[in-house]
Amino acid sequence: MPCIGGVSVPLVTLNEILPQARRDGYAVAAFNVANLETLYSVVRAARAENSPLIVQVYQRLFEDDRAELIGVMARRLAEQSDAPMALHLDHGGTLDRVKQALDIGYTSVMIDGSALPFEENIALTSQAAALAHAAGATLEAEIGHVPFGDGEVKLSDAAEAAQFARQTKVDALAVSIGTAHGFYKKAPKLDIARAAQIGQSVPIPLVLHGGTGVSDEQLLSAITCGVAKINIATELQNLFIRGAAGEIERNGDNFKPVDVYLKPVEAQLFDYARAKIRTLRR
Repeated sequence: MPCIGGVSVPLVTLNEILPQARRDGYAVAAFNVANLETLYSVVRAARAENSPLIVQVYQRLFEDDRAELIGVMARRLAEQSDAPMALHLDHGGTLDRVKQALDIGYTSVMIDGSALPFEENIALTSQAAALAHAAGATLEAEIGHVPFGDGEVKLSDAAEAAQFARQTKVDALAVSIGTAHGFYKKAPKLDIARAAQIGQSVPIPLVLHGGTGVSDEQLLSAITCGVAKINIATELQNLFIRGAAGEIERNGDNFKPVDVYLKPVEAQLFDYARAKIRTLRR
């Protein structure tokens, strides 16, 4: 059982999940959760598939108690599951945020210096890797830049990716091969040839951000190149929002307790997450 921030937890790090996924040619779904309903639904889906799972929390939720409370729930659910589960800080922007996540028991963290010049990204990431490894956790970082919305995509270079991984000692590396965060205005086209070059140059597990809206065929092609972690946030959270809105419309002024109200939404989330997990493990 890992010891993170001085506390024994039933959760695992990325190193207990991703290297095997890369070796065996599948990817682990990494879902961004924000409340009990999203968390509980993806954990239940992973249990149903007997699949490893990465639960992610975006750094914004660390601005109050939400990230810590989600962590408490995740640890409790991990105790009840035979399938390994990691708890991961997504897109940590500063070393202070990384420290905060480690201190409250997150077993993995991401430092995102992808918008920085190459050498500055290496320096920041190296410091974050030292912090994570000292705490018994794992670190993900990003080379190239996967933008939010209509931001500028900076595709990853295989030689730079190899140098970055070697110098920083990261455990997983997010690469930019044509994805973006959020919904796409037109269907994305991944640069699979570039992904293959990076996979041949970088031995550690690769990560694909912006998994929402990417076709199954392209995701599976990326997996053959060494992608072992695929992030899914927008689609899952939008499904929750739209599902809740649909229940409001259907029920009108009729009162239902909140937990009963959201049961159909949880069922939608469960079905979606289970299908996605199954796809990535083909």
